[in-house]
Amino acid sequence: MKISVSTLPFYPSPLKDIFNHLVNINVNYCEIINEYPYDSIEHDLLDSYDIEISIHAPLSDLNLASHNEVIRKTSISEIKKSMDTAFEIDSGVVVVHPGHIPILGRRFKDKILQYNKDSLMECSLYAQEMGVKMCVENMPNIEGLLYKDLKELENLVLDIDAYITLDVGHAHNNRFTIKDMLKSSRIEHIHLSDNDRSYDSHNALGYNKENGLDFKSLINGLKRINFNNFLVVEVEHPKDVEDSLNYLKKFENN
Repeated sequence: MKISVSTLPFYPSPLKDIFNHLVNINVNYCEIINEYPYDSIEHDLLDSYDIEISIHAPLSDLNLASHNEVIRKTSISEIKKSMDTAFEIDSGVVVVHPGHIPILGRRFKDKILQYNKDSLMECSLYAQEMGVKMCVENMPNIEGLLYKDLKELENLVLDIDAYITLDVGHAHNNRFTIKDMLKSSRIEHIHLSDNDRSYDSHNALGYNKENGLDFKSLINGLKRINFNNFLVVEVEHPKDVEDSLNYLKKFENN
């Protein structure tokens, strides 16, 4: 397993500063959220560091399920740009958030779901053309977000020939067990954070002593299924990164 760190806790520090910090704490993998100020990634900067990159497509202002065609097409275009970036920097993974139901779209849920599927299908086909894996992320328990349910997400990615980014914090927030989290054969990428199930708080791993995620069972489960890809620490604050990395060391030899 490759222990990676998201740019999220350091946002909006310059990438150079983030990379220097990761080198200092012996982390060789990073997930870049590919929106401002990381919407343009300098190749010379990446070449200066021995850090393997995964790409998280933009989070802000996009909706692949929008019933506004201009917004939907623009969202697809932005996702494709991230896939272009992934191809250019030799990153094999692009994480994509599924769409969400707009306020007035609640009366047209079937249509919104179809828009979303069509958009993700187009993105998946483009990913295959570019030779990268599109990994659709399961969402936290927030009204309007699509694909909070892991089984629904698995059915989707099988239909569109894509993969899953399993966000264990989101799944825990939706009260899925570790066993349920690891059922799908399409999991290619994982985000790590903790919460007490009430809210997607992106706490440091092991922070929530009550109702927190059972990371020991998670790591053991990942070993059983021979998961060898990215485990991305995606927490809220810089201090949470080192706390999480130290917490993960407890399971290295178990």
